[in-house]
Amino acid sequence: MNITVILCTYNRAETLSKALESVAFSELPESVEWEVLVVDNNSRDQTHDVVEEFCRRHPGRFRYLFEPRQGKSHALNSGIREARGDILAFMDDDVTVQPTWLQNLTAALHNKDWAGAGGRILPEQTFTPPHWLALKGPYAMGGVLAFFDRGEKPGELDWAPYGTNMAFRKSMFESHGGFRTDLGPGPDENIPRFNEDTEFGRRLKSAGERLRYEPLAIVYHGVPENRRRKEYFLDWYFGFGRALVHEGGRGRDVWGIPRPYFGILKTGTTSMIELTLRWMLAVKPQQRFFYKALVWREAGRIAEMYRLASRAKEQSK
Repeated sequence: MNITVILCTYNRAETLSKALESVAFSELPESVEWEVLVVDNNSRDQTHDVVEEFCRRHPGRFRYLFEPRQGKSHALNSGIREARGDILAFMDDDVTVQPTWLQNLTAALHNKDWAGAGGRILPEQTFTPPHWLALKGPYAMGGVLAFFDRGEKPGELDWAPYGTNMAFRKSMFESHGGFRTDLGPGPDENIPRFNEDTEFGRRLKSAGERLRYEPLAIVYHGVPENRRRKEYFLDWYFGFGRALVHEGGRGRDVWGIPRPYFGILKTGTTSMIELTLRWMLAVKPQQRFFYKALVWREAGRIAEMYRLASRAKEQSK
């Protein structure tokens, strides 16, 4: 088996069927063996039935795996352990892929010069962004909707790829570990629901591994109505700020004082003030909302640093 596509899902049977239908028609050379491994992360809807139907329709192509530990990183790591492929590609249950997606995403990974690859994540053609949302330019916020577009030229990635359109050689997980279970979607409110995918990409790059950008590996991401509201974006940025702090960890104490307290002081007196002024003085709607969202991100950073500092104080008693 050369390639395993890992798709983790939780209570999205309706969109899951559409995602599986799209990947079922992937076009690869006959010499390439590939499978789709669906990891059911404790779903309570018709997820199992949907996957079993694809297993019947495409014998040997689809497999079902149940992961009872709630949390996407647990599901991802289970999928990695059970995968039969030498190359692991990842997609989500709310996207559709082009027939050439898998071939274009993984072609370069047969060469060991590359540890992984990421492709473009584009909105569905029916999506019209609200007037306050920029998808391109200096105030672009498409990352909130998992859009990822580094242009039309392939080359080395300067940015960690997003989880619904990325692939790695399986040996990378053996060398650098799996996805962090203290990050990513899950039931524990103390765990920020972000960064489990991009953290792994950054980890590889920090270790000197090379990641390739494949613009012809295209995934289309749907945008439900609840994600087109300002409240969703602000909640996302607050959680993203928390995740950035959580990813970096608490760090060593300074003169017996928990390091997060210094972070709170720095963030509160510099970044927060500057970004708030930019928000207040901005005139154009896209620019104004962009800086407002960054203020929410810094508020999330402060909240998470305070939480870590308070926990450190309790542990020192």
